[in-house]
Amino acid sequence: MLAGDLYIADDPDLAAASKRAILLAHRYGEVYATDPDAARPILEGLIGSIAPDAHIRPPLYVDYGAHITIGPGTFANYGLTALDVAPITIGADVQIGPNVQLLTPTHPVDPDMRRAKLEAAEPIVIGDNVWLGGGVIVLAGVTIGENSVIGAGAVVTRDIPAGVVAVGNPAKVIRHI
Repeated sequence: MLAGDLYIADDPDLAAASKRAILLAHRYGEVYATDPDAARPILEGLIGSIAPDAHIRPPLYVDYGAHITIGPGTFANYGLTALDVAPITIGADVQIGPNVQLLTPTHPVDPDMRRAKLEAAEPIVIGDNVWLGGGVIVLAGVTIGENSVIGAGAVVTRDIPAGVVAVGNPAKVIRHI
């Protein structure tokens, strides 16, 4: 799965890991509501690697959590969905608006393969000092270069170079910074 190969999504081991992640994410949100400091160890148990000063506001939705790396100084607002079937790497000082989706899973176009419950995934990499506006969707296999800004509501289907502003569906570079 992590290598991008086809896999069966309802594998019992994967289902157990996903259930664990769902329960931890839910618990993180519950505890955060009354004591954000007490919630931090739950988040650290959910996310594969998170810098001590990174901050994620719940609710947080993940497939496994273990395949996510979050760098120092990063902030994610409410409602981050990070489906980490493949690795998701978020750099340092990244600003993530509300309701952003980072979607590594892919599904076959072939209907028989989909019916057979086959899936695959490709990693997502978000460079340092990137700003993802509210409602941005980043699809499987995308890398966003450092210092770039992705406008609210954009759907990022292809790599975005460093130091640009990209907007729209599909996201297109509109200027260099």
